[in-house]
Amino acid sequence: MDFALSDEHRMLKELVERFVKDELVPLEPIVLAREASGGPAGLPEADLLRLNERAKELGLYGLDAPEDVGGLDLPAVAMVGVQEALGHSVVQYILPPDSPNLRMMMQTVTERQREAYLAPYVAGKTVSAMGISEPGAGSDPAAMKTRAVRDGDDWVLNGRKIWISKAPDADFTIVMAVTDPAKGARGGISAFLVDKGTPGYNVLRKIPMIAGNTTYEVVLEDCRVEGWKLLGKEGQGFAPMQTRLGTRRCEIAAWSVGMAQRALDMLIDYAPQRTTFGKPLSERQAIQFWISEAATKIQAARLMTYHCAWKLDQGMDVRNEISMIKWYASEMAYETVDRVMQAFGAMGMTKEMPLQLMAQKLRNARIYDGATEIHKWVIARNLLGTRA
Repeated sequence: MDFALSDEHRMLKELVERFVKDELVPLEPIVLAREASGGPAGLPEADLLRLNERAKELGLYGLDAPEDVGGLDLPAVAMVGVQEALGHSVVQYILPPDSPNLRMMMQTVTERQREAYLAPYVAGKTVSAMGISEPGAGSDPAAMKTRAVRDGDDWVLNGRKIWISKAPDADFTIVMAVTDPAKGARGGISAFLVDKGTPGYNVLRKIPMIAGNTTYEVVLEDCRVEGWKLLGKEGQGFAPMQTRLGTRRCEIAAWSVGMAQRALDMLIDYAPQRTTFGKPLSERQAIQFWISEAATKIQAARLMTYHCAWKLDQGMDVRNEISMIKWYASEMAYETVDRVMQAFGAMGMTKEMPLQLMAQKLRNARIYDGATEIHKWVIARNLLGTRA
């Protein structure tokens, strides 16, 4: 493969880098101060709307969405550069629409759903959420218990979902449910579009997370969903769900590379300035080794992520590669940020600097969308041929 981005995709990456530098980085002191005082690290509605408008002006809406609903239909390789650029800032911002749910919908929507859900989503008029995990069924979605039972032309959902971002605010939530317990993940799991305000869709509690994130637990009690809101074919929801998870994992890898690069750049700038026992840190072998190791591992993670995205664009099987980049990039970035915090000494422990928020975000990344240990297990199981 050619590892050089096309001129068009390189220019897009540079445009997003300028957006991050001009729009997101200036917000960091405000975000850090709010988080340090015990407030949320997320953006207030006014800032979010302003950023969305600016992104729309720059043509950064719907980058990987289909052209027939107003998107640019960019390949996965181009999106790696976009997500790495976004990873440079600790400001929590995702260019609309959120790619994982978008990709799942692109794979499954009917014409009616395309008009009612996909097109408004790409235009930034709606917000989505995703309900997969359940208490006791996090890393193993095949163990989910939430049931969907036919009732005439409709479906009735009962169960419990957890770790859902944006649950109270989303215009619709994609809810995964078991439609045939005997088949389970092999033909027995389906996806449903559940609108905000649907009777029986109840947000049970708010769950504060580290890095200023918030998730929610939701209870579905006789939640009636119209038949046409079955997303994809009955019993065939597991594969599109994996598309959704794979997209997020690729994003996490790219974000991790971006954060690690930001931290390394901070250390490279700082090391010549700080003197200990008569010498700058830049002349200490330990610091030199940390810099060289970080640069090498960042480059390895970056190339792995681009290669995985390239294989995705070719329609190739990337189950192993997705797991490899997700665990390796997040663990690499966590180690890099931790070492940079160590090199900064007491200053690295302050909440005035973005390093501590990077560390929290990366600690989340090592768990979200499959913990490191799960991905290592998946890789080994595939290579050893022991996949059930």
